[in-house]
Amino acid sequence: MKRRTGVLGAVAGAVAVGAAAGLAAERYAVGRTRLAPDPDSEEPFFRLPADRVRRVVADDGVPLHVEEVGPERADLTVVFCHGYTQQLAVWHYQRIALAEEHVGKLVFWDQRSHGKSGRSSAGNATIDQLGRDLRAVIDGCAPTGRVVLVGHSMGGMTIMALADQYPALIGDRVTGVALIGTSTGKLASVTFGLPAAMQHVTGRVLPYLTKGMRGRPQLFEGGRRLGTDLAFVATKRAAFGVDEVSPSLVEFVEKMTADTPVDVIAEFYDTFMAHDKLKAAQKLRDVETLVLVGSKDVITPVSHSRTLAAALPDAQLVVVEGAGHMVQLEKAAMVTLHLRALVRRAMRTAARAG
Repeated sequence: MKRRTGVLGAVAGAVAVGAAAGLAAERYAVGRTRLAPDPDSEEPFFRLPADRVRRVVADDGVPLHVEEVGPERADLTVVFCHGYTQQLAVWHYQRIALAEEHVGKLVFWDQRSHGKSGRSSAGNATIDQLGRDLRAVIDGCAPTGRVVLVGHSMGGMTIMALADQYPALIGDRVTGVALIGTSTGKLASVTFGLPAAMQHVTGRVLPYLTKGMRGRPQLFEGGRRLGTDLAFVATKRAAFGVDEVSPSLVEFVEKMTADTPVDVIAEFYDTFMAHDKLKAAQKLRDVETLVLVGSKDVITPVSHSRTLAAALPDAQLVVVEGAGHMVQLEKAAMVTLHLRALVRRAMRTAARAG
């Protein structure tokens, strides 16, 4: 027994030393990263001014936070839909550039349970409900005129849900769509950059983890606060494609994720696993569509965008070399360039249609 206890003590000691060394190495790496050149350090993230702030109420009573830039009445409105665990602020660079060009009215909104929008019931934390929320935003902020929809990740899924539920809007009011780093389904097969052999492990672990997050959110929130360096490393690896990314961009994305309550993160898990909007995406065939993805996206890989583009043969498929999931931040100028071109095509098509 003494021998066994001694062996276990030695093993425990070795694990503790290894863990401490790993944490020290991690903090050293994070420290070096945060000391790297940071061209985005002076950006006013979360602080861009809005011409108008609105509250749009969803069909189940959840208040949705909306910010508008540009004229209150416009022939064209561009509506931006952010992704999972993000906020409307994620469109920071596109908001600055397009506002300066006066392309029309720009509408940015926080999806339910994200940012400054109200909390959803767990039962309504679904992609289909997000589609209905987007309809409420369009009705409230762009009751007339043409509309171009821009969605990133979950925001792209929101647009597909809208098309599925309100096909009459597509081609009539909605004349252009951008689907950035998004997917029509099969998200359960995503390995998040891990070896394919790990897929069965993550597939079994994640449902239990999200169940625990729903049942004991305080426990997980406390653990998240203790792991800020780990969160920085995880965000950098999962969200960006290049090692030289600005530390301020990583912190910006990590802050949005940290501001999303863990039970909200868990509540949306089931809808992502059930998400299948391939047929719904085909309802976008008659509008100008841009499908854009980073070549190193590990959240919604390039293969998902290729599947989407195959369902929309007239869509423009753009693979941004070297970019990760947060391509609109990492390669902001290129994404803005393609959005600007999409808006021009959508307006020309609308003009020809009368």
